[in-house]
Amino acid sequence: MIYNQSEFNLRCEWGTQGVAQLAPISDVVVIVDVLSFSTCVEIATNNGAIIFPYAIRDESAIDYTKSVQAELASHRQRWTTTGYSLSPKSVAQIPAGTRLVLPSPNGSFLTLHTGNTPTLAGCLRNCQAVAQFAQKYGDKIAVIPAGERWKEDGSLRPAFEDLIGAGAILSYLHGSLSPEAEVAVTTFQAFQHDLIGYLKKCSSGKELIEKGFESDVELSAAYNVSDCVPFLTGNAYVNYTPQA
Repeated sequence: MIYNQSEFNLRCEWGTQGVAQLAPISDVVVIVDVLSFSTCVEIATNNGAIIFPYAIRDESAIDYTKSVQAELASHRQRWTTTGYSLSPKSVAQIPAGTRLVLPSPNGSFLTLHTGNTPTLAGCLRNCQAVAQFAQKYGDKIAVIPAGERWKEDGSLRPAFEDLIGAGAILSYLHGSLSPEAEVAVTTFQAFQHDLIGYLKKCSSGKELIEKGFESDVELSAAYNVSDCVPFLTGNAYVNYTPQA
């Protein structure tokens, strides 16, 4: 009870343990992995693609891809990438109806641990749309910044861009904020004036730029440019379309 922020409607906690603590007692969970899972999912589903999250790209991913009759995203390679990958630019022109398995140790991994709690993928591009949909779904909303993993030991590295993304979504929600959620909102508001500049200067952004993926950082920094709400239906994210 100490760690689940249950006395507040709007909650925010990092990574796997954040999901474990908050998902069971929340009406909806929002997974935030700005560079790049959530941004990829937003762009792809906005184009009409169907995105299957998967934790890691190994032999089991190949078997899983066959089982859901989909394509398997490749690794994001240094300097160039062929086919679809975690590079948002790679899915910018993905055709409607494409079924794509998207392995990710952060955003996908967290998605697969939300259990029966309705799950959305949120980023800077769709922060208002996701917040408004989540608010209609219920009052108790958990926003989970994914963070990264240190290559040395696999431990959580809280990531600037995910805190900013979480704060952007939380800033559009109405209800009592936990202190953790309030920190996210305050941080977003402090950096909102130059999102692209700060995303390019943060550690994750510098890493992508060094590898030749500056355009991915730019796509990820775009603020409120999409009404797409990626909603986990069964085992895949699809663009939620309200019934007429």
